[in-house]
Amino acid sequence: MTETIQLSRRSTLQRISTYLYTHPNLLLALLFSLPLLYMLIVYIGSLAGMLVNSFFRLDEFSGKVVREFTLKNYLDLLKPTNRDIVLRTVGMAIAVTLADAALAFPLAYYIARFAQGRARALLYLAVILPLWSSYLVRVYSWKLILAKEGIVSWLLAKIGLTWLLDGILSLPVIGGPSLSISMIGMFIAFTYIWLPYMILPIQAALERVPRSLLEASADLGARPGETFRTVLLPLAIPGVIAGSIFTFSLTLGDFIVPSVLGNSSFFIGQAVLSHQGTSGNIPFAATFTVVPVVIMLIYLTLARRTGAFEAL
Repeated sequence: MTETIQLSRRSTLQRISTYLYTHPNLLLALLFSLPLLYMLIVYIGSLAGMLVNSFFRLDEFSGKVVREFTLKNYLDLLKPTNRDIVLRTVGMAIAVTLADAALAFPLAYYIARFAQGRARALLYLAVILPLWSSYLVRVYSWKLILAKEGIVSWLLAKIGLTWLLDGILSLPVIGGPSLSISMIGMFIAFTYIWLPYMILPIQAALERVPRSLLEASADLGARPGETFRTVLLPLAIPGVIAGSIFTFSLTLGDFIVPSVLGNSSFFIGQAVLSHQGTSGNIPFAATFTVVPVVIMLIYLTLARRTGAFEAL
């Protein structure tokens, strides 16, 4: 009796297997059904809920959310204080992206074109090793490094450049009481934390460039600098843009670095946390969250046209 049941189950499984084999589209649909449901319900659903909430408002008297359609929150974004938060965040994201691209390109170029064997493996390890540690540990490490009693201030004092540090900290906008409480300190931390996300896409893009193109350029009489500008750099741009997607978007939404190293000037992430957690103004927090989403949608649309996604 047991053997008959086992044979029946085996026969049923074989029929199902044969049916799925002869209907590959159905098999593909079944394989993707679970992740698609996750994306639609959890990810897209939460974004849709956030967008809907951004059109509600908070009753200032009762502190309750009024579920009536209004554009008041979006009009409030145009107020000088909120507009400055958006511009400050976007400006920092652009600055970090440009700095990471400038720092990442030489190292990525060396890894792709010259490093071999063990040296290549060690360089890869050096790039990804910081990602193995806690994000908070890295941020607070920079807090200590950039503090008045930190190693940067100590080193500058030893070589007699304290005047230079004081001059930088006295500058408007980027300065502050110390590097650990200033825009420039935030910029340094952001640049360090997101740098690996820029190096790896650029290195992948450079590896795709055939050596025959560089050799052909040299055979046609182009100097190394000209070959770099006219052949290598244009082909590496998709990798730079792919890396910038990470550095730009991660800086836009981060609230930990501005909270730890920043001053009283808010960034978008801090504004969202403040409105949602402190004041309970979920509709306006949702409105602030829509801003980086819209910016990234525009940015991704432009990046897609450059072929940057192929370098991811």
